Amino acid sequence: MKIGKILILALLGFSASAFSQVIMGDAAGTATNKSSVLLEFANTNNKGIILPYVRTLPTSPTQGTLLLDAVNPAQARIRYYNGTSWTDLSGQNGNITSVMATQTSTAESVSDKVIIGAITTTANGAVVLESANRAMVLPIVTDVNNIPSPSPGMMVYVNKSGAKRLAVFNGERWSFWAPQ
Repeated sequence: MKIGKILILALLGFSASAFSQVIMGDAAGTATNKSSVLLEFANTNNKGIILPYVRTLPTSPTQGTLLLDAVNPAQARIRYYNGTSWTDLSGQNGNITSVMATQTSTAESVSDKVIIGAITTTANGAVVLESANRAMVLPIVTDVNNIPSPSPGMMVYVNKSGAKRLAVFNGERWSFWAPQ
């Protein structure tokens, strides 16, 4: 298991230094315009990306930071830092107390990170996408019910006719954000 993690980090590190795109899950991904994407995921329709769980909110977060706020595990929420304050994306509490027992409580070094799209960055984060003109394409599903066991902190894009939206899972419930 540890060798697999090291291999993934090495591949991500190589990709970042080469300023290329990273596709997880298959060779094709989902984006039609590959030149605008740094990170994307296979179109498996049943998986999502899991945000980092934090026991303490960062004191100097970078604008655009997304995380699962587990400061109080009985009231877990997905949060986004907009540059001045934390915005709640869950709209409701999730109780992840039992899940937190399996999460490490060891604090990592703030300099330990994977950077995709640049060689260095001033942004704080475990995985940092650094680009002025490229983005991440979230895992795409047609329905969150297709995900057999969603994990707390999971995020997907629901591509359903009449219901296209961002979905986040706080450990108990899905919350949905529709484009405005």
